[in-house]
Amino acid sequence: MFIAMIVVFVLGYVAIALEHPLRVDKAVPALMIGSLLWVLYMLGAFEIFSSGMSTAWNTYSENLAHNGQSAHGSGEGVIENMRHFIVHTEIIRHLGEISEILFFLLGAMTIVEITDKHDGFKVITDRIATTKKIRLLWILSILTFFMSAALDNLTTTIVMVALLRKLIADKETKWFFASMVVLAANAGGAWSPIGDVTTIMLWIGGQVTTGAIITNVIFPSLVTMVVPLVILTFTMKGHVERPPKKEKELVLTTKGERTLMLILGVAGLLFVPVFKTVFHLPPYQGMLLSLSVIWLVTEIIHQNKPTGIKNRLSVVTILKNVEMPTIFFFLGILSAVAALQSAGHLSILAGYLDENLGNIFLIDMAIGVLSAVVDNVPLVAGAMGMYPIQDPAALSTLANAEAMEYASFFVQDGLFWEFLAYTAGTGGSILIIGSAAGVAAMGMEKIDFIWYLRKISWLAIIGYVAGAAVYFLQAVIHGHYSI
Repeated sequence: MFIAMIVVFVLGYVAIALEHPLRVDKAVPALMIGSLLWVLYMLGAFEIFSSGMSTAWNTYSENLAHNGQSAHGSGEGVIENMRHFIVHTEIIRHLGEISEILFFLLGAMTIVEITDKHDGFKVITDRIATTKKIRLLWILSILTFFMSAALDNLTTTIVMVALLRKLIADKETKWFFASMVVLAANAGGAWSPIGDVTTIMLWIGGQVTTGAIITNVIFPSLVTMVVPLVILTFTMKGHVERPPKKEKELVLTTKGERTLMLILGVAGLLFVPVFKTVFHLPPYQGMLLSLSVIWLVTEIIHQNKPTGIKNRLSVVTILKNVEMPTIFFFLGILSAVAALQSAGHLSILAGYLDENLGNIFLIDMAIGVLSAVVDNVPLVAGAMGMYPIQDPAALSTLANAEAMEYASFFVQDGLFWEFLAYTAGTGGSILIIGSAAGVAAMGMEKIDFIWYLRKISWLAIIGYVAGAAVYFLQAVIHGHYSI
């Protein structure tokens, strides 16, 4: 069953990649593998747990032993323990983590949709006069890069894709710009402690500090975005075609209401990292609080309007336009990855990288490339579990200088952790489904997986390698790594 889980995941991944040729929405195979992997896991629990491949089960059984209970053997009681562990411990734990992402995404998408339906983004789009493709691409990419650091890459992508709908009419041009937004959003999120889920994990875990990650990772991240833009500067020509204005369209909001909803929408999204920092609660709680405030304001400002207008601007009506297939896709793919993580597949993969690559830069680069295929959250979680934070004071007790140098890479703000934040954050841009930002853009604009692979992946790879080279040179110049 351990091998069967891998086979099912790969087949499901292929079906997601071939969404358009198969004419089956990507949410379908995602939900299917998200359920089937847990079925296979349950059927093969005894085999998997007996082999010792699941670190989660090993930890659980050790805790049972500590309390005077046995999790090993061959009786019905042991099988029942294994089933209880999968259903009542692992599924519940992972479902909680997945739900945080889903509610965060649902809240962010709803806020963006409310702002859009109230023509809030028109306040911005009316000020972007240029239609020259490359100039517009530079403006939007730089805006995305810094917005992503302040908000996060997922929320920023949702906002920017909504903006693109107001600026570009042609579908493929919109796809291209949305894809470059994904690249810029992932690059911007990598150097901020609140810009990406993985950097948040490393920041909360104590592997990195705010000042160090900003100082040391911002330039490599900027290079990751700028290098593809420079290439496109010499190859991209022409102007974008703006969506036609609907002359007979009824204007439902006043100029003041449009400005108010834009301010509330942006402020509500910006409030989320502040909420998390101040109250130490999950980000989705702040997102839902922001949504509730914006919802209340819409109820108040529209209460005296005619019923028809009130209904069209009602949040209840707007909710029907939120991309629910994207939510289901997230649910399925994250559930599938959670099953692989619980069963031990990802731990084995991380151990293989450590044993066969050895060099911290190669390990992090490999994790970054893998994050384009597998969700970067469990990969980073696996790396955090594999390598404990080293105590700087204890380095002098190690046997030789080589061991001391290697251990120093794993102290707080060590090279391994900073470079991991960069690679895990930007490596997902290589494939459209390699990051939360990519999945959101794919769901909102129906971007074709194969199209992205042909048009964008090579640019993302060049940017990824260029940024990694810059970080490596920084480490050598500053004397943190010797060649």
